[in-house]
Amino acid sequence: MKVILAEKAGFCFGVKRAVDTAFEKAEEAAASGRSIYSYGPVIHNEEVVKRLEDKGVKILNSLEDIVNIPKDSLIILRSHGVGKDVYETIEAAGHEYVDTTCPFVKNIHKIVDEKSKEGAAIILIGNPGHAEVEGTLGHCSGDAYVVDSEEDIRSLPDFKDRDIVVVEQTTYSLKKFKELVAVLHEIYYNVNVCKTICNATEERQNEAAELSKEVDSMIVIGGKTSSNTQKLYEISRQHCANTYYIQTLDDMDFTVLESASRVGITAGASTPNFIIKEVHDRMSELSFEEMLKNEENVSIRSGQVVDGVVVNVKPDEIAVNIGYKIDGIVTAAEYSNNPVDLTTVVNVNDPIKVKVLKVNESEGMVILSHKRVVAEQDTAALKEAFENNSVLKGTVSKVVKGGLNVNVGESRVFIPASLVSDAFEKDLNKYLDQEIEFVLTEFDPQNRRVIGNRRKLVSEQKAAAAQALFENINVGDVVKGTIKNITDFGAFVDLGGADGLLHISEMSWGRVDNPKKLFKVGDEVECFIKELDKETGKIALSLKFDEKNPWINAEEKYAIGTVVKGKVARMTDFGAFIVLEPGIDALLHVSQISLDRIEKPADVLTRGQEIEAKVVDLNVEGKKISLSIKALLKDQQGDSEEEEASDTVYSDEEPVAEAAEEAAEEVAAEDAE
Repeated sequence: MKVILAEKAGFCFGVKRAVDTAFEKAEEAAASGRSIYSYGPVIHNEEVVKRLEDKGVKILNSLEDIVNIPKDSLIILRSHGVGKDVYETIEAAGHEYVDTTCPFVKNIHKIVDEKSKEGAAIILIGNPGHAEVEGTLGHCSGDAYVVDSEEDIRSLPDFKDRDIVVVEQTTYSLKKFKELVAVLHEIYYNVNVCKTICNATEERQNEAAELSKEVDSMIVIGGKTSSNTQKLYEISRQHCANTYYIQTLDDMDFTVLESASRVGITAGASTPNFIIKEVHDRMSELSFEEMLKNEENVSIRSGQVVDGVVVNVKPDEIAVNIGYKIDGIVTAAEYSNNPVDLTTVVNVNDPIKVKVLKVNESEGMVILSHKRVVAEQDTAALKEAFENNSVLKGTVSKVVKGGLNVNVGESRVFIPASLVSDAFEKDLNKYLDQEIEFVLTEFDPQNRRVIGNRRKLVSEQKAAAAQALFENINVGDVVKGTIKNITDFGAFVDLGGADGLLHISEMSWGRVDNPKKLFKVGDEVECFIKELDKETGKIALSLKFDEKNPWINAEEKYAIGTVVKGKVARMTDFGAFIVLEPGIDALLHVSQISLDRIEKPADVLTRGQEIEAKVVDLNVEGKKISLSIKALLKDQQGDSEEEEASDTVYSDEEPVAEAAEEAAEEVAAEDAE
């Protein structure tokens, strides 16, 4: 019988780290007499859990258990992770904790925490009730849904325009994950998929699939509650009918292997090496150490992609434990194409996938690259986005002749100027360093032709926004908008879906000479819809609210005979226009400026000068007021009422009312021009 042991069988670095930490803390607690617990099993392996219990580590199963244990106890947080409420309860109870959460799981917690706070709906693809799934849900502050089948997805609500962020349980089946993601893309438009399956899990699954195709029988070793071991069993069964799932050597019936000439062995990431060794020793005369390859004898080669954990961080380089006898180095230049201080983006214990560039054992040096792994992953993601017409996000790194260079991770997409927006963009520099959305219209990385299209999305978004706007507005509605453009005849206001015209005549109850003196681009305005044509998409706006009409109560404020004050706004040969209040101008005819005869108003008045005069004529309907300084001066001289009335109504040459009428007609003609 030939026995083939999977290279990746046994503890992954996350599980090994958790188990080593748990046993180390158990030894320390035993020496000091301190109570020690774990919140849930540290890993899903009954044999390991039993050994920890023998070391004094007791299991807590609920928040209530945390409150009831002795003060100042030490609690180990399981490798599957826990929710925020567990951290808060431990701290409130005054206990110390050691966090052995797998770095890959920690990464998922960070994603769902940030995205749910931004308002995104979280979809977690995984096994309902699994410890990792429950822990991840405990970091979501908004809506979160667990799906494990197509039926689960089709029962999800309509998320409308909300962002949807998809994450997966680290130990989930990669094949099934891809199938469910395809269903999500079929139903929803704004799906953002974060590939969070553990690299060690993915490698084990791929290895189990290949190995099970080549053997007569397959043995899968792991705890019955281990999700990743169950997936290995399911994958192996698809290719090898004689697949057996065992926890320890005692579970194995070796008689079923008598006719097998080739037997494969794999094990879940939470299966300790001593159990794998027991099974293997029973089946083979070869030493376990030779087949399993101790860490000291692990070989690596240039071009190999491996998983690692950050063990040291400097501004210009990081050290990475890749399971080799010496740590590897990733320089800032091999971390990203963009200038970066590594201490701001990487932390000790972060998981990282790297590519081996150079191995020099004589110098004790292993050179690694992170950006090349990311670039390969990004290229695969771009290909998938191109095939599915998915929306991508990227940061504009450079404005070049003819368009924009956009970074998507470590890959670059070019968006031609004609595809940047739905209208001509004279200056593209405003997009520099901005994150934008787009779709791919061409994908040919070998010839460096990866072309993006933002115009399509902008057009679709504007059309949808315009439709929504016109469905919800009517004449008379008060709306808010932003000044988008200003001309001599008015301003265009962006209402969030369509533009409305605020004509110069509708900007104020008073006279407006130049809209640019009243508004600037970017100003927010609140106006009402005066006219609306939903068929042509035309919207006329106004700021002349009825309740702000200064002519209300004008009959009382400006009754004939009332003495008023105002400022000279403008002058013509026939008279001066006096602003009594914003929106109300009155005419001071040249014949009513002085007791003496004058040729033109500018001889005695200046713009901005404050004057006092008497109202001699009022036409509220026509919005006209005539003033007279002459009448006021005669009042002050104490002339008789008869003489005053005569001089108030008539000038020396013509009736004031008639003069005012003629002046108003001249002003109207000027405005029309």
